[in-house]
Amino acid sequence: MTPHVYPKGCFFKSLDDIKNKRVTIMGLGLNGGGEACVRFFSHYGAYITVTDKKTEEELAPTLLSLRQDSDVDFSRIKLVLGKHELSDFQNADCVIKNPGVKFEGNEYLAAAKNIESDISLFLSFTKAPIIAVSGSKGKSSTVSAIHYGLCQAGFKAFLGGNITVSPLTFLEQTDETTPVVLELSSWQLADLRGRGVLKPKIAVLTKIVPDHQNWYGGMEPYVADKKLIYADQSSDCFTLCNADDGWGKVFAAETKAKVIWYGENADVPVRITDAIVPGVHMRQNLTNAAIAMTLMGVAPDDAKKILASYPGIEHRLEYFYSWKLPCEHATCAKVVDAKTTETVAKAASCDTEFRFYNDTTATVPDAAAAALEAFSERPVLFAGGNDKNLDFTPFAAAAHKASAIYLLEGKGTDHMIPLLNERGIRFSGPFSSLEALLVSFKNDIETGNIKASCASSAAGNSVSDSCPEKTSADNSTVNVVFSPGATSFGMFTNEFDRGRKFKKLVQEIFAN
Repeated sequence: MTPHVYPKGCFFKSLDDIKNKRVTIMGLGLNGGGEACVRFFSHYGAYITVTDKKTEEELAPTLLSLRQDSDVDFSRIKLVLGKHELSDFQNADCVIKNPGVKFEGNEYLAAAKNIESDISLFLSFTKAPIIAVSGSKGKSSTVSAIHYGLCQAGFKAFLGGNITVSPLTFLEQTDETTPVVLELSSWQLADLRGRGVLKPKIAVLTKIVPDHQNWYGGMEPYVADKKLIYADQSSDCFTLCNADDGWGKVFAAETKAKVIWYGENADVPVRITDAIVPGVHMRQNLTNAAIAMTLMGVAPDDAKKILASYPGIEHRLEYFYSWKLPCEHATCAKVVDAKTTETVAKAASCDTEFRFYNDTTATVPDAAAAALEAFSERPVLFAGGNDKNLDFTPFAAAAHKASAIYLLEGKGTDHMIPLLNERGIRFSGPFSSLEALLVSFKNDIETGNIKASCASSAAGNSVSDSCPEKTSADNSTVNVVFSPGATSFGMFTNEFDRGRKFKKLVQEIFAN
């Protein structure tokens, strides 16, 4: 099927042109995009119809948020929920399309006189330099790292797009000096075909693998949408292409921009080798972020230093807290202050650092297995929760890569336990709450059941008169990852609630 091509430019000639226009917003949703559109068009004085196949009850959180906003004029808003009505599309001056809705075969969109998206509107009216990122894997991590890096380098930068932040929320704060980093899905790019409004200063194409094939029916149409990220670039722009796959070579041959190669063997201008967030793929994402930063004028050494402290995306292998257990070995714990000749406690040189990672969005067994693969050293794993009829074999097959396992109770955990037992993999729990799990873990640390860099006699290890000099083999850092591999239902509102509560409890129980 031939993809739909939109008219060049934007239906609205200016922001002032929005006033008194009849706008239908297709899809209110719960992730912020539809809500941002309602606020935007209400602010500029449009007559708004909000239509969504979800019911008012299903959309209650979004509706409550809008109704509590005094700047949203509900006298100009009509709600059509639980259904779509063709007349709302026929009579609108413009329909704001949800990217998750196909244009092809959609009778409502076919009836619309004009169609825009929040991305097309933003790009039509902002003067900000755009850094656009698309691909199959690593998009969110890359845009998040670029945004973090630019902000740390002193830029007033913004982040939006598929990462669940509509750029309409910060449109008025942008100008020629404020770089905007956009994560763009293939669907969002498809909504820009023909408009000529996406001209990124820097386009980054991450690894391409089969994805959304139930939507596209093949790789060619999927990749054709990805190509739109550089379709309107010019020779003064940059396109980052993957040297390690065939699609990168296709993109490089087509773009009019200057090609910057990345990859394992590519001659990159800056490469990240040291990072808090784990995983080979994450280091590549950070390298791409560093390249983008240098293209924006940041010195390579500064980019490397900044990104070494990048904590990751919230709830996705997010590094958020560090706690040190002072070494209790007598020689390490006491030194003589040369100035006063007094014996004082000084354990910093022999402390064990426990680094906590929040990976609560790992709601399936494969995701927890992938989290274990991300660490070069065997981490402590917190896992378990409810079940959605998934096979937990991938989790059990990877579980030996954890140095210790603590399980939360739940129906999913009930499936994990027999699989772990079959493999002779020991675990603690299951625990009835996160608090109980964390208290037990801390007690195991303090009693020596979790090995530290300078092992205590309580752990059954011999103790010399002094701690040996640190080597790469010493476990001076213990990574602790909460990657449930199961859903949060029952014990938590959702996985994000689970992640927030986990972080709060860790900081309370392991207070320095």
